[in-house]
Amino acid sequence: MRIAARLPELRHGGRASGWFAPVRHRVGLALLVGALPALAFPEPAWWWFAYVALVPWLLLLRSAPSGRQAAIEGWLGGMGFVIAVHHWLVPSLHVFIVVLGALLGLLWAPWGWLVHSRLRGGLSPSGTAAALVVVPSGWLMIELVRSWEGLGGPWGLLGASQFDVAPALVIASVGGVWLLTLLVVAVNTTIALLIAVPWARTAVLTSALVGALVITAMGFAAPRPEESGRIRVAIVQPGVFEGAGERGAEQRFARGEELTRALVGQRLDLVVWGESSVGADLGERPDLTARLTALSRAVGAEVLVNVDARRTDGGQGAGIYKSSVLVGPTGLTGDRYDKMRLVPFGEYVPARELLGWATSVGRAAGEDRVRGTRTVVMEVARGDTSITTAEGGTRIGPLVCFESAFPDMSRQLTRDGARLLLAQSATSSFQGSWAPEQHASLAALRAAENGRPMVHATLTGVSAVYGAEGDRIGRQLPTGTSAAAVYEVPLTRGTTGFVRFGDWAVQGAAAVLVVLGAWEAARRIRRRAPSPAVRPAHTTHGSAGRPGR
Repeated sequence: MRIAARLPELRHGGRASGWFAPVRHRVGLALLVGALPALAFPEPAWWWFAYVALVPWLLLLRSAPSGRQAAIEGWLGGMGFVIAVHHWLVPSLHVFIVVLGALLGLLWAPWGWLVHSRLRGGLSPSGTAAALVVVPSGWLMIELVRSWEGLGGPWGLLGASQFDVAPALVIASVGGVWLLTLLVVAVNTTIALLIAVPWARTAVLTSALVGALVITAMGFAAPRPEESGRIRVAIVQPGVFEGAGERGAEQRFARGEELTRALVGQRLDLVVWGESSVGADLGERPDLTARLTALSRAVGAEVLVNVDARRTDGGQGAGIYKSSVLVGPTGLTGDRYDKMRLVPFGEYVPARELLGWATSVGRAAGEDRVRGTRTVVMEVARGDTSITTAEGGTRIGPLVCFESAFPDMSRQLTRDGARLLLAQSATSSFQGSWAPEQHASLAALRAAENGRPMVHATLTGVSAVYGAEGDRIGRQLPTGTSAAAVYEVPLTRGTTGFVRFGDWAVQGAAAVLVVLGAWEAARRIRRRAPSPAVRPAHTTHGSAGRPGR
């Protein structure tokens, strides 16, 4: 490969020559190498590739002729990464995806400069060890900032690529997806240093070995969830319907009703429908409420639906809400969760006064939905058989759509007593893309982080269930499938390091960068400080009267 052929140039921290020198070549190369990590996510889910995907980008940044050029290439690489990871949004955003990539890519500009400053030139053993901590910490700060809902949320966090790797999920239970990201970037940095700084290999390998031992010790010390009963959960996935608006909502409801009736006799505890499975406010449509109540009586279990409709009596005022609503054999139970974190452009337009034009370019929301104010834990009553726990029922924590990407939300539900986590989703706009698989994979991470099983129920697939250690339970319902499936889910008790201590990995990374900044500031102050004045030496001159004076 051409990159491999040019590795000798990348090993030197000074001005690159040959193919890497012209700006026009480096611009395209930065976009390309920045996009490479997207291959680690579903699909194709090359999880192993995550541990080497950043190496070309790191080497490119190290070889930049200046810190300014490295910052530009960090920005361009970040732009390539954002577009590649979110490429399935192109049908909705069109050309706006380039604008989004360019804006979010700016977050990687400081990281590009940081990589250049830490990896260039001859590194001392202490500098090498510091680089293995500082570079991953810088990347994690980018993930923290872009995880803000207004910037698109925590989709495509590098650690999330490890959702199907059992040892990695154990690490997630200790420090969440954040600790996984630190591990992945640290491995990439180690490999880049081994390639670029051969004279520092002893220091690199020693530091990597210490880090590996620490991570391994964490894994062995991590508490494992203990099974405390079982619950039988059914997922109802109606599939894709061509009808739009009210007609499409009626079709989905009728198909969900049909699939649910087919579950009679399955001895269920809970039936879960996907996001937007009900298109009208149940308070204003008693006919729909009656049909759901009849379904609950027929199957002997409560039904969790998701209502996407206008309400006039909403807690935050009138408007369109997305709400998880529990219906039992006697009607509405009163348990309702209103979605708190909305999808930018999909469910609201940030700064609509400035960006409202996006509605004419793609599929941006014509009207902002109303957001909820708090998470809700619901109590599910005992079904026909079954919940084999000491309690008469179990507590569930619902999330809606991309809220399953936010580690703090599922952690809060777990701390509030949820025994089973649920996400109701709809990816019907992205059938045939990587989005449905990526979304379902997030449930494995949330399950492992919290030591609680998680159900991911969708309208059109992929629907899946994961155990408390992130292991898949039963079969997935793929996209394009209209079906219902029953899962016997082990419930657990106990806590994990992540639930107990939260985002300690993020806090540690921030502390590393603060210490680095303070040390660099002190070093520059010392360099700029004037040298202390030196008093002239006094000499004594002898005289005839006083020899030696």
